[in-house]
Order: sequence, then C-alpha cells, then structure tokens
Amino acid sequence: MADAKVIPFDDDRSRGGTQRPGRRRSGGRRGAAPEAAAAPVSALPGQQAVSQGPEGGRGPQGAAQAVGPQQDGGQGEEVREQPGGGWDRRVAGGLAFLRRRITGEYEVDEFGYDKELTDQVLMSLIRPFYEKYFRVEVKGVENIPAEGGALVVANHSGTLPLDGLMMQVAVHDHHPAGRHLRLLAADLVFMLPVVNELARKAGHTLACAEDAQALLERGEVVGVMPEGFKGIGKPFSERYKLQRFGRGGFVSTALRTGTPIVPCSIVGAEEIYPMIGNSKTLARLLGFPYFPITPTFPWLGPAGLVPLPTKWTIQFGEPIPTDGYPPEAAEDPMLMFNLTDQVREQIQHTLYKLLVQRRSVFF
Repeated sequence: MADAKVIPFDDDRSRGGTQRPGRRRSGGRRGAAPEAAAAPVSALPGQQAVSQGPEGGRGPQGAAQAVGPQQDGGQGEEVREQPGGGWDRRVAGGLAFLRRRITGEYEVDEFGYDKELTDQVLMSLIRPFYEKYFRVEVKGVENIPAEGGALVVANHSGTLPLDGLMMQVAVHDHHPAGRHLRLLAADLVFMLPVVNELARKAGHTLACAEDAQALLERGEVVGVMPEGFKGIGKPFSERYKLQRFGRGGFVSTALRTGTPIVPCSIVGAEEIYPMIGNSKTLARLLGFPYFPITPTFPWLGPAGLVPLPTKWTIQFGEPIPTDGYPPEAAEDPMLMFNLTDQVREQIQHTLYKLLVQRRSVFF
C-alpha cells in the first residue's frame, strides 16, 4: 500500500466537484431549409402534442410536458432521475474512496488529520449516537467565527470522553461555514492502541501549547477541555460543578495568537455513566487516572459499558476577544487568571441555566 502524502496544514486546496453534464442540444437537422415549416408531431395516447419551435426545437409548453415540470419560472428543464440513480452514485463514490485508500491517493496534514476519512467514515459512525441516541440539541454554534482561528473551551464530564466527540459532530454538521473542530486530547489517548490512530485521523492532537498555537495560527478551530481528568472522572455527586481549569495555559495560547475564546457548556454527559465509586488500586495497576464504578459497571461486564440514553444540549457562548491585548499580555499572570476565571464563570452560569430549563434527564 502506498504511503499517504503529507501536506502543509494550511493548504487551502479543495477537491474539485463533479460537473453537471450539459443539456442535450435540440434543433433541426443540419442542412434543413430554414424556410421549411416544421411538421406537427402527433401526440401519443394520453399525452399532448409537442409543438416545434421556429428552429425545429421543442416549444416551451411541449418541452415541459415531455421532460418534466419547469422550475423557477422556466429557467431550466428538470430531467427525471432514473430509479436507483442515487444508489449508483453512492456505490461509485464508495468504490472511488476505497481505491484512493488502497493506492494511498489521499492527504493528511503534519498532525495526521485525514479530512476525507473523517468526513466520510468517522463522522458517519459517530452521527447515529449524536442524532438518535443522545438527541443532541445545539445552540449558538454561529458564535464560532466563520473563518480564522478560534479556541472553544468546554466543560468535561461523563467518565468516558464522549462529550468531546459529540461537540466535534455539532461543529462539523451545524456550523454555517462547515468548520471542523480540532480537539486537544490527553497523552493517555495517544498511548492506547487503535484509539491513538483513530484520534490522529479525526484531527485530535496532544494537549500542549505548541500544537495548540500551531493550529490556531493556521486558522483552525481548536477545542480544549481544561478540567481534564479531574472533570471527566469526578463522582456523580459533584456533577455539573466545574473543577479547576489548570493554570490557564489555554488563555496564554489564545493571547499569543490573538484568537477569540468561545465558551461551551454541555449538559447531558454527566448522567451517561453515573460514577458512584473509584477503585484506585485497579487504576494504579492499569495505569489509568481512575477506575470508575457505576451502577452497571463492572457488575454487568461489557454490557455495563453501554451509556444511558440521556438528552444532551450543547451551547456555544459569546466569544471573548483577545486581539486587543499587547503581545506581552501572554506573560501577565494576573490577566491570565482573570480571563480564565471569566471563561469558567460563563460556562458554569450557562450550565445552571440549561439545567433549570431541562425538563428531564432523558427527554
């Protein structure tokens, strides 16, 4: 199998779309006398006659009735699609996709992001959970800028990091400009087999200042969850109470790149795996930051890994601009503390508001 080509991350080339076939030209035979009158065409049983125009083509009324209804006031003819044509195109597209994967004719950036695989495969695998299982409702996604870099900061919860994947689908499917969210993940993600490769293909990268700054400078939308394992592994009794936001490194990165910070609040993830205990001994043996004990896991074995079908809401808040600060502001600890606290308070306040509006955990 050929190796995939590595391209610069800021390459703006797009794959060309398939051109629509040109319309079939209608008219009289070449060499016909222009003064000859066109003979009327006899109508088939149950149809109206198609009148011939002055150049031997169909008249507007006959063309509409012979081919299909006119749209937009007669601006074009609607060609009737043959049965199964949609499936033919899907099969052809799928075969072309497989050919590109086998021959290595696809592109990845220097972080390992495979846009084609993400759009056509990975998003398709996650989307049923997003739409049917968790029934995610998205609010304020237009607050993410249509172009340029942006840092999305969200709360983290749920025992397993499904909230990051649902946030990625929300931006991918609902943003008006069709933007992609590049998540910053913990080093544990890139130590697990299979998960490591899939995370790279989906656009995730290590949660470090260098990678985050490189992505933001290239105009990408970057997602970070500053609570880390403290948020995702907190007990059920502390649900929707934000943990400490680290040392404010995400604020420093936003200040260096002059990108806005978009707070994001996620409701519904806290209840998918109610964590009622934590086996620290097993966590140390397995090298995990925690080993969750829920009402179903590990008592039901693999069946206990099935998340509860809670109803989710993801709300993106008003962006907090950072381009008005001088370059040396990234080294000001008081400014970083104040901005970090502002982002945290905005997320916490929105969480409380969404919880008050929520009718039920599952509906």
